[in-house]
Amino acid sequence: MEPIISVQNITKHYQVHQKEEGLRGSLKSLVKRNYKTVKAVDDISFALHVGELVGFIGPNGAGKTTTLKMLSGLLYPTSGEINVLGYRPYEKKSDFLKQISFVMGQKNQLWWDIPAIESFNLNKEIYEVPEKRYREVVDELVELLDLKHVLHQQVRRLSLGERMKCELVAALIYTPKILFLDEPTLGLDVVVQKKIREFIKMYNKKYGATVILTSHYMDDVEEICDRIIMIDHGKLMFDGPISKLIQTYANHKTLVVVFKSLVERSDLERLGEIKEFEYPRAVIRVPREKTSSVAAELLQKFDVDDLNINEPELEDIIRMLFTKS
Repeated sequence: MEPIISVQNITKHYQVHQKEEGLRGSLKSLVKRNYKTVKAVDDISFALHVGELVGFIGPNGAGKTTTLKMLSGLLYPTSGEINVLGYRPYEKKSDFLKQISFVMGQKNQLWWDIPAIESFNLNKEIYEVPEKRYREVVDELVELLDLKHVLHQQVRRLSLGERMKCELVAALIYTPKILFLDEPTLGLDVVVQKKIREFIKMYNKKYGATVILTSHYMDDVEEICDRIIMIDHGKLMFDGPISKLIQTYANHKTLVVVFKSLVERSDLERLGEIKEFEYPRAVIRVPREKTSSVAAELLQKFDVDDLNINEPELEDIIRMLFTKS
């Protein structure tokens, strides 16, 4: 199967002006400016296929948003090749733009002083959506996101959660094949975050859309995505399933044990690293390859009421990798 997105050795470099402090520095910069080359994206390659849900993650300044902007045609790459739906994104052809959508949690596409429904109507005309199709899609999205009661209010008077939901509707009116989501749940409460995650998964399943998501909330990535692409300082660090990331970089598991009868901390220390202990509960970190044997020994030698074996939190693994890099 041909990939729907193909990225080959792309880079994006910027020339950033460096100025010395104070008046003297300002005067010197009038005569001669010094520049520093910033490698926002540095020789990365990957491919995505139809219907994939991909988490694009990295620390602040890693190059995530820059990459999404190149994929959507907002930025021109310094070098390398990008092919999206058979198009070069930076050419910004009309047929290409009608098949993608870019939603940024920190940017507005809705008109601030008019009701959201008016912005929806405007997008209908811009993307030439037939009236019948437009009504079907809007009615469905409004129902799913529970927005009927806010459609005729000024966008400026909506809560952050309501506005973000409306941003999603505006972006999906023409049912794009590829959805770029940059921090779509930024600043939202946990209830709205969950609603938006469920909505994204529903949209992917119903329309077969390919979704690329950036987020600093690992719950977004874990609940929505099947695959992770991780970059740092513009370089590709990992590309694969979340399960592979955990198995590759987490060499331990955590056993959470609840005992029925008294146990001393010293009785457990030889089994692994004691992360928490307050009778009757203990949290023990053990090497991945010894998990089964340690669990079996706990059940055989102690009076155990409950035992859970947990994989490390994805957020902890990501933090460890970025700290090391």
